[in-house]
Amino acid sequence: MPNYNGVWSITTQYQNADEWNSDNLSPVRGFFAGGENASGTLLNVIEFITTTSTGNANDFGDLVTSTRRSAAFSSSTKGVIAGGRGSSGVHNVIQSLTMASTGDSTDFGDIASNTEHVAGFSNSTRGVIGGGSTGSDINVIQFVTIASAGNASDFGDLSAARSTGGGLASTTRGVFCGGRESGNDVDTMEYVTIASEGDATDFGNLSSDRDYIMEGCTSNSTRGIICGGDSGGLVNIIEYITIANTGNATDFGDLSSVRMLAAAITCGNRSVIGGGQGDNTSDARNILEFVDITSTSNVTDFGDLSNTQTELCGFSNGHGGL
Repeated sequence: MPNYNGVWSITTQYQNADEWNSDNLSPVRGFFAGGENASGTLLNVIEFITTTSTGNANDFGDLVTSTRRSAAFSSSTKGVIAGGRGSSGVHNVIQSLTMASTGDSTDFGDIASNTEHVAGFSNSTRGVIGGGSTGSDINVIQFVTIASAGNASDFGDLSAARSTGGGLASTTRGVFCGGRESGNDVDTMEYVTIASEGDATDFGNLSSDRDYIMEGCTSNSTRGIICGGDSGGLVNIIEYITIANTGNATDFGDLSSVRMLAAAITCGNRSVIGGGQGDNTSDARNILEFVDITSTSNVTDFGDLSNTQTELCGFSNGHGGL
């Protein structure tokens, strides 16, 4: 740190605050994991992007258990993937990875039952898993302490049994968005206070009934976005909420095409949406596109995943819960 005529000069590698996560430990990274390709082959791949620059995803490692339809969330250092459907059917496995390095995931523990189509979110210490299907929809909310491997504990209940919805969070509040109840799409949004166990409370409504948005929800510390899904037909809608204020969702912009079962992550103020399925089961996508979550706009091209992937999950070390 040079001193010129009594004036200290500080030089740092990162001039842009968005290049660092909230703990100032590492460049922000987004992750996309699992899913299946356009041929229906289950994938165990984990890939990452550095969100401050556009480009294609890079190989990170492999999942210990191949999975799709899973919940995912993270602290600033550890990513966690919970539940889903693997090669042997629906499972209860929780697996985790250290985001600053590259390598395979490791076993973390178990959720309460074999569950797929799950929603998840987190703050810096606690990950929350809500709803899903065990063969029939459930209303169970569970949580884990991200720093400590172990089985999930009971948190509370959703207002109804629900699956295929998504989750997003600020540092204090998590919101469950949309999904399916008793075979019908719903526009329901409910929230919990992450630090305190308890049942979910009404937040507001999406612009339409919508499901298959499990990993298509993401947030910075103030705003959440909900991307794509199925509303009696696939949609390209992006809409947003202000997490601290209950209320209905507002139009944000559009994806480049109609899509469901995509994964969305946020680092700083940049949200990246990856993969997903178009109008038929063989129409899995490998595209990555992004928006500035603080504004409203349509997406811009970011790059590509290495595989066509649908029913994948996403998380980052710079999201709004940190």
